[in-house]
Amino acid sequence: MSKVAIMTDSTACIPRELESKYDIAVMPLLIVFEDKSYRDGVDITAGEVYRLMQDTDKLPTTSVPSPLDFLEVYRQLSQKTESILCVILSSLQSKTFDVAVIAKEMAKEAIPNTAIEVIDSRTVAGALGFVVLEAARVASRGAELAQVAEAARSMIPKVNLIAILDTLYYLAKGGRIGKASAWTGSLLNLKPILEYSTSTGTVEALERPRTKSKAVKRLLEIMVERVGDSPVHVLVHHAGVPEEGEQLKAQVASRLNCAELHLTEFTPMMGVHTGSGMLALSFYAES
Repeated sequence: MSKVAIMTDSTACIPRELESKYDIAVMPLLIVFEDKSYRDGVDITAGEVYRLMQDTDKLPTTSVPSPLDFLEVYRQLSQKTESILCVILSSLQSKTFDVAVIAKEMAKEAIPNTAIEVIDSRTVAGALGFVVLEAARVASRGAELAQVAEAARSMIPKVNLIAILDTLYYLAKGGRIGKASAWTGSLLNLKPILEYSTSTGTVEALERPRTKSKAVKRLLEIMVERVGDSPVHVLVHHAGVPEEGEQLKAQVASRLNCAELHLTEFTPMMGVHTGSGMLALSFYAES
C-alpha cells in the first residue's frame, strides 16, 4: 500500500506514459452537446470536438463531475493508499475544485481512515500537469501527505502556461477570457498570445502578433526570456494541429536546455474553450 495517491482532473494534459508511470488518477470532466454528456478524453476525442465545433452553429459546453463521482474515485484509491492528494484546475475557471472538496467532506464518513487533501492549482493544462507530476514524483519516493502537498504548492508559482490562439471567439463565448476581453472587438486576423497566470488564476493578455509565424517566434522568445540557460521542463500542446506541434517541439529542443520535453494534444475539455489551431507551452525552469 502506498503512502500517497495522486489525483487530478482531465485538463492537466499529462502524457499518458507519465500518468501510468506514477499511477496518477484522472477525473474526466464533461463535454455536453445536444443534451448528452461525454467524459473528456474517454467518450470523445479532441478531433471529434473540433469537428462538432466546425460543423454546427451550436457549440458544445462543459460541465463538472458530481461529488459522488469524486467520492467513488477516492473510495477506489483508498483500497491501495493511506492518503490522497487531489490537485485541481483553477477554482476561478471551474467549479471542479469545489466539487472535489465537497466529496472530501463526504469521504470523512465513507472512508474515514483515508486522509484527503485537495489543492487549487490556480492554473490549468500542462502547468497543472507539472504541479501534479512534482507531487507524484515526491510521493513515489515515499514521502508523507504533508510533504507531497507542500511540494505541489511550492511548484505552483514556478509553472508557466503561454499560448497562441487562432481566435478569442470560443474563450470569450465561454466566459473564461479574463483581462484579454479588451481585445475581442479588435482582433481581426491577429494571433493573440495569452498567459494563464498563477498569481491571478485567470487568463492574461500578453501580445498581439499579426501572423501565426510571428506569434510562434514571440512565444519562444518569451520562454527564453523567462528561463535563460536553466534546465527547463516543457510540455508542448497543440489543438488539432499535430504537425505544427511537432515543429514547435523541435524549435524548443533546439533553443533551450530541456531536462524534459513532451508533446501533448490539448485535452478536448480545453479545446471547447480555445477552438482548434492553438499552440501552447507549459514549462518551468529548475532553480
